[in-house]
Amino acid sequence: MATTELEQPGNDGLSARATRTLKAVSRIWNRFWRLVSLYMPKRLYARSLIIVIAPMILLQSVVAFVFMERHWATVTQRLSQATVRDIAAIIDLIETYPHDADYANIIRIAQDRMQLKVDLLPPDPLPPPGPKPFFSILDDVLSAEITRQINRPFWIDTVGNSNIVEVRVQLENKVLRVFVRRSQAYASNTHIFLIWMVGTSLVLLMIAIPFLRNQIRPILTLAEAAESFGKGRPMPRDFRPRGAEEVRRAGFAFIQMRERIERQIEQRTAMLTGVSHDLRTILTRFKLQLALAGGKTETKAALNQDIDDMQSMLEGYLAFARGEASEDPGRFDLEAYFQKLSEEAALRKCKLSTTLSGDPTVHVRPNAFARLLSNVIGNAFRYARTVEVSANHGRGSLVVTVDDNGPGIPDDKREDVFKPFVRLDEARNLDASGTGLGLSIARDIARSHGGDITLDDSPLGGLRAIIKVPA
Repeated sequence: MATTELEQPGNDGLSARATRTLKAVSRIWNRFWRLVSLYMPKRLYARSLIIVIAPMILLQSVVAFVFMERHWATVTQRLSQATVRDIAAIIDLIETYPHDADYANIIRIAQDRMQLKVDLLPPDPLPPPGPKPFFSILDDVLSAEITRQINRPFWIDTVGNSNIVEVRVQLENKVLRVFVRRSQAYASNTHIFLIWMVGTSLVLLMIAIPFLRNQIRPILTLAEAAESFGKGRPMPRDFRPRGAEEVRRAGFAFIQMRERIERQIEQRTAMLTGVSHDLRTILTRFKLQLALAGGKTETKAALNQDIDDMQSMLEGYLAFARGEASEDPGRFDLEAYFQKLSEEAALRKCKLSTTLSGDPTVHVRPNAFARLLSNVIGNAFRYARTVEVSANHGRGSLVVTVDDNGPGIPDDKREDVFKPFVRLDEARNLDASGTGLGLSIARDIARSHGGDITLDDSPLGGLRAIIKVPA
């Protein structure tokens, strides 16, 4: 029992060290993949090409290395060994039979039996060593074999594209010059293997790249259709599910989802339109009854005002529910709209300044987008005397910034004002004369375009509204 108690702390320490080691390895691994993902291409097509090309390059590199190491170098070494062995045999014959003055028989045997062209030169000094070629396996192997088998002063010339290799060996009173065919000492057909390997890979890539493009195109088409639907634009007419089974299933699911959403919007709009019609009829009857009824004028005026407020609220509810979703996209001219804003600012006796950078024409649902801007900018006109509006259209997006010097909105209430029917009781009572749907409708329109509206502090001291939509 005592031994177990002594061993337990050691086991716990080992387990703690192992845990720390695993955590450290996990952190390094996660950091490595974050770095890789930072430089990896972001598009699916490029990543798919890397998935195809990277293993192919890795496999070819391994095969080429193994071939170069095990085949090319080994075959070249053995050929060089055999060639140097023949040269050593010729030297032995020359030294064994020195009485043969011209060594005609030895030269004949070398040429007929060994395919070597042999000459005997005067005992002049050997030429100086030439520049050593870069990555010449023949030069290294042949020099090593001559040193090992002959062990005499020598000079070789393997530089150039010639099919002949020249070898000179310094003897006692003469110089032996030997011309060897390069193929006798060197595996010269290695490039054929490399050409076949690279050529086959290029053919495979020529097949794989179009196949990948055809497989990825349906995914890109589905993404474009979903993006268009998210921005409130009509879906491309030529869109239909294509490609692999999983992509087709995703396409059909998207079409069914779009149809359900559109059907729900149509049902909601039709229902509210019917309710609005019925209630308008009742409100009109109330007005007629008040007009025909007697009584105090003050009471009738108050009741008429209540009916007008109810009708205004009813119109606001219907507009919020409809959301202008049925409108077709078109072109909206910001310059023309800013000119109308200047006239409205003059009527409201507000100081307005507008700036526009980029293309003044944007592709949105014109009536809905005009209503979005009117709700936001009209709110600024209502509670401020100085309003600045700037629009920046570029890089596929439109950013409209509305600044004012009004009372502003507290930080903790800025998200609440976008909720339907919410009106603030302090600081800045948004849409006080209406139903509390102004900013709700504006955000709904912005999000139906694929954008949003955010609120922040204005450098003028009031509220800043930032409208961002793709355009």
